[in-house]
Amino acid sequence: MSPITITFYTKNHCPLCDKAHMILEELQEEMPLEIRKIDIYQSDELIEKYGLMIPVIAAEGEELQYGQINKENLRKRLLTINK
Repeated sequence: MSPITITFYTKNHCPLCDKAHMILEELQEEMPLEIRKIDIYQSDELIEKYGLMIPVIAAEGEELQYGQINKENLRKRLLTINK
């Protein structure tokens, strides 16, 4: 199983982001994930695109989940990517 590169769009002082990061770390124990954490406040374009959606978890150029992250649904999506 090759690692899946996850792009995790987040910001500081975001409880939903903290919870999503914890879920990603838990999933990382089950499957090979490379997590790239990106603070949306580093770019006006990212703030405009994701400001109301964060946290956003993307892989393979596709946004998999955003906002309230569901671990089981995310696991299923990641497993389909890594086939």
